[in-house]
Amino acid sequence: MSQPPSVPFLDLGTEFAELAPQWHAALAEIGAKGAFILGPNVQAFEQEAAAYLGADHATGVANGTDALVLALRALDIGPGDEVITTPFTFFASAEAISIVGATPVFADIDPDSFNLDPASVAARITPRTRGLMPVHIFGHPCDMDALGTLACDHELVVVEDLAQAFGAEWGGRKVGSFGHAGGTSFYPTKVLGGYGDGGMLFCREAEVDARVRHLRNHGATAPFVHDVIGCNSRLDEVQAALLRLKLARLEEAVAGRRAVATAYGERLAGVEGVVTPPDPAGGRHAYNLYTLRIPGGRRDAVRKHLGERGVPTSQCYPEGLHLQAVYADLGYRAGDLPVVEQACTETLSLPVFPGMSEAQIERVCSVLGEALIQA
Repeated sequence: MSQPPSVPFLDLGTEFAELAPQWHAALAEIGAKGAFILGPNVQAFEQEAAAYLGADHATGVANGTDALVLALRALDIGPGDEVITTPFTFFASAEAISIVGATPVFADIDPDSFNLDPASVAARITPRTRGLMPVHIFGHPCDMDALGTLACDHELVVVEDLAQAFGAEWGGRKVGSFGHAGGTSFYPTKVLGGYGDGGMLFCREAEVDARVRHLRNHGATAPFVHDVIGCNSRLDEVQAALLRLKLARLEEAVAGRRAVATAYGERLAGVEGVVTPPDPAGGRHAYNLYTLRIPGGRRDAVRKHLGERGVPTSQCYPEGLHLQAVYADLGYRAGDLPVVEQACTETLSLPVFPGMSEAQIERVCSVLGEALIQA
C-alpha cells in the first residue's frame, strides 16, 4: 500500500495562486509608474500597517534584523549599555543588540509560553541596563503588563521583537504597540510574509521615527548630502505592494492558523508524551509556529519518525544563544538558564498554515501518535 502524500510544513504555493491575479496587476502598475524604491506602495503600507497595529509610526526597512538595529540606534542604545532579552529565539534578536555595541543579557523563560520570565528579567537588571527586548516567540504574546511595569520602574526602553507574532495580541492590543519601538520581519515564512526580505519598525515618537527614516537611507539629509553614518535599508515597492494585499486579509490568515491550533489541541489533548502549547489567557496567539513539547528525551526520535512518514517539523531552537560560541565571552555556562535549556531538548514545531485541511491535520496527529508509541 502506498504511503499517503506528505504534508507541507507551510503551503506558500496555494497562497500565491490565490493572490496571483492581484499580485500581477500590482506588478504591472509598479512597472508602468517606474517607482521601485520608497514609492507610493511603501508609503501606503506604512500607514496601513501602523493603523492595523495601533502604532503611532511605521517605517519600512529591508529586513527584520535592520528593524531591530535601527530601533536601538534611534533610541541611543550603544556601547556600555545592557539590553535584557531571551536566548530562546532566532539569533537576530541578540545580534541586533551586539551590532549597536551594547551587551545582550540573557534571562530565562516561562515554561508554558516560552517567552521571557519577568522574574528572571528583574533579577538581571543592573545599573548598566538600558533596555528590554521581549520576543513574542512562535506568535505567543509576552506578558507586556509585567514587563512594562519593570521597564517603567527602572526607566528602561522597550524594543519588541514581533517577527513571529504580527497580529498577536495582549490585553486587546496588538503586540508591537507596547514598547518605545518594535521590529518585525516579512520573511516569507512569517504570519505576514513577503516574497523576499522585508521588515518594518514601529515606534511611539515622531522624533524616533524621523531618526529611523534618516538612518535607513544612508543618513542623507538631501541627495548626496550626509551627516551621520546610516545604512541602506529600504523596503522596496514590489514587496510593499504584495504585503498590502496580504495585510488586507491578515485577520483571516490568523484565524486560519488559530483554527489549526485548536484542531491540534483537541486531537492531542490527553495524549501521553505530548505537551501542547496553551492559548494565552491574556491575549491572542498568532501561531506563526505550533510548538509543543516532547519530554522524556524522545523528541529527536519522534521527529525522525515524522520526517520518514512525510510530516516535516522544525526544531526551534536546538541550543540557547547563551551557550553558543558567538557569546562565549559573556561567560554563561550550562545550567545557568535551566528552563531554556530544557526547552531546547523538548520543543518541536508541527506544520501550521491557513487553509490546512482536516485530512492534513489528522495525518500529522496520526503519525505523531505512531511516533510516540515507537520512540
